[in-house]
Amino acid sequence: MGAKNTILKQFLITIITVFCLLVFMVTYIFTSFYHSSVTRIEELGVSNMKSEAAMIENYLNKSMDVLWVTADTVNYMLQNSASSDEILQYLTTEAEHETQQIDENFTGIYGYINGEYLDGIGWIPPEDYVPTERDWYIAAKEADGEATIVPPYLDAQTNTVMFSVSQLLSDGESVVSLDVALNEVQAITEDMTMNGMGYGFIMDSTGLVIAHFEKSEKGKIYPVNEEQEEMLHQIFDNKQESFGMTINGENCTVFSNQVMNDWYVVMIVSNTKLFHDLRTQMMIGVLVSVVVFLIVVVFCAVSAKKIGKYQQKEYESREKLERMNTNIIRALASTIDAKDRYTSGHSQRVADYSLAIAKRMGKSEEEQKTIYYAGLLHDVGKIRVPEEVINKPGKLTEEEFDQIKVHPVSGYHILKDIHEDERVAYGAKYHHERYNGKGYPNGLEGENIPEIARIIGVADAYDAMASNRSYRNALPQQVVRSEIEKGRGQQFDATIADIMLQMIDEDKDYSMCQSEGGRKNILVVDDEIMNIRMVQHILKDEPDFRVIGAMTKEETFHALEEQEMHLILLDLKMPDADGFELYQMIREKYHIPVVLVTADRCIETIQKISELGIDDYLTKPLHAFVVKETVRGITNSWGCV
Repeated sequence: MGAKNTILKQFLITIITVFCLLVFMVTYIFTSFYHSSVTRIEELGVSNMKSEAAMIENYLNKSMDVLWVTADTVNYMLQNSASSDEILQYLTTEAEHETQQIDENFTGIYGYINGEYLDGIGWIPPEDYVPTERDWYIAAKEADGEATIVPPYLDAQTNTVMFSVSQLLSDGESVVSLDVALNEVQAITEDMTMNGMGYGFIMDSTGLVIAHFEKSEKGKIYPVNEEQEEMLHQIFDNKQESFGMTINGENCTVFSNQVMNDWYVVMIVSNTKLFHDLRTQMMIGVLVSVVVFLIVVVFCAVSAKKIGKYQQKEYESREKLERMNTNIIRALASTIDAKDRYTSGHSQRVADYSLAIAKRMGKSEEEQKTIYYAGLLHDVGKIRVPEEVINKPGKLTEEEFDQIKVHPVSGYHILKDIHEDERVAYGAKYHHERYNGKGYPNGLEGENIPEIARIIGVADAYDAMASNRSYRNALPQQVVRSEIEKGRGQQFDATIADIMLQMIDEDKDYSMCQSEGGRKNILVVDDEIMNIRMVQHILKDEPDFRVIGAMTKEETFHALEEQEMHLILLDLKMPDADGFELYQMIREKYHIPVVLVTADRCIETIQKISELGIDDYLTKPLHAFVVKETVRGITNSWGCV
């Protein structure tokens, strides 16, 4: 009986101890979880606001893009001595096109051109109307050639908030302007909630309510009470993205985000609703913890087995995370290489060469992996170097070279906190050190330079000579070999240089090099000459690309027969052939990448693009940065000199 009582006592003590520890653990975890969840909910609200702001900004940008195209065309007409009647006819056609085919909220386009007011919807101003004294004209003059948004105003007759987008033309006096009704913005605002909670509104920096969940608030000037005054202070002066305050006697969270440097998107959510689900989950969590404790006491063996399964899942998750890390590192290296249009794939090649050297040195698999990662990331510090310096075709100035020389230090400070192996950061910092002590940034000498940096230094120097540069093409293999040999024991570790020389001697076909890209021909197939000219305008500063236009099926195949094309931008709507049909006709004879250009954004069109194997698609109106990145990405190729 005494032994039994002892065992029972020990059992009770153990259970009580475990219970107390569990209570402490649950309290700590749930408290941390609560605060963390509150933070995440607030971050989600901020993220939602940024998404809403992005939607509104995209809508505003669409109007600016439309104006830009119109202004560009009017500029062209002015430069070609078009008459006022011809320009007015164009504005009239464009106003009807924009309203019917682009956005019904684009209510009219007009301008002051060659000293005369021209209106695309036929409005005749009163005799005392002075265009140069109107806000749309003054704002355009102040913007000095850039498209600008004129402060919005409330139309008293329609209760619609309007705004204008204006742009000064190249003659420095003429202005083109587009009126836009903010009905679409009002619709976005009415749907602005956080999982169905709260309400939103949009105002400008003067406090004018541009759109509001409650339509009756639209057009008011805030603040109208002390609560609104405090809210605007937090938004305008303190630039707070989220903050708490009491509104109408209820604790609320306010989320805000700025749009186009002058408008503010605001959403207000009651804390009771915002955190209701979290608090409910907390209570359920406590009850579940109690049940789990009882299950652990009764079925400890089963629990142990489950823990084993969880550990296996954790191991699998780590393996998956490792693969993900490798992909992220490769993507980061590619992003850095993209700054230099002449050395695409440089980081990947340096990593491959470094790995090959490491294998020949007999390094372990773990060391090889570290050296490979270091090779991929050795130039990550170039993110701090201006693109114009990296791509400068001529000799760098002393100041520009100093900017280049800072990239190893920048790379070190980026990598030392994001990769657990410090050798990766050392590879970035010291790969430009020289064995004779005449390198940078620290002038290290001999074996004072970390071995990983000595390996990358040889691989990096080799690829620099075997790749195209902004000031020269890749060097012949024998010249590269001679330079490595001359640098042996001076610039490079002799042992590592010998390994690279061996690799060069084995590379009979000079496969370890970068291809010389040459100029790429881009064929734009579109029945509207304006769209062809727009692509030409977008790519005019890209020396690697030449844009060729074709407006019919016959012109398309004639161009394909006459010269080699590297990419086709194909309009979906052609007068003599459907874009999909024309694509299939091209594919029967030519294996050229094709990008479909369409204003159609419906899911059926996107699915058909995927089913047909079309390389990509662009949506109208075209965005310059999207066009450039798409063209660069698809036409990028590899090979040998």
